[in-house]
Amino acid sequence: MSTPISSIRNLGPVMEAAFARAGIDSAEALRTLGTDAAYAKLLASGERPHFIAYYVLEMALQGRPWNDCKGTEKDALRARFDTLKAAHTVRPDGMEAILNAIGVIPGAGVRP
Repeated sequence: MSTPISSIRNLGPVMEAAFARAGIDSAEALRTLGTDAAYAKLLASGERPHFIAYYVLEMALQGRPWNDCKGTEKDALRARFDTLKAAHTVRPDGMEAILNAIGVIPGAGVRP
């Protein structure tokens, strides 16, 4: 029997649905993966990176209130998040990169 992800403090139905799309379907599976591996799966499934979601996940898996972490601990979490985000950022290549560079897609090119 598996326990719903939404049974974990701070994680509700929206996060539960996002994890399901990433192939994580239980609180047990989420706890086994841990914050970084689980969040990496979210990013790989197409979820947009968001520091607060990552932060809340870390606090949830520790059984702490979502806003409990501060100072150097929070700074360390931000560094971990930035590393995960960079590793899962999809960079355009080929024709899409060329179109972005010349400004065919508004906001995607290099700004003067």
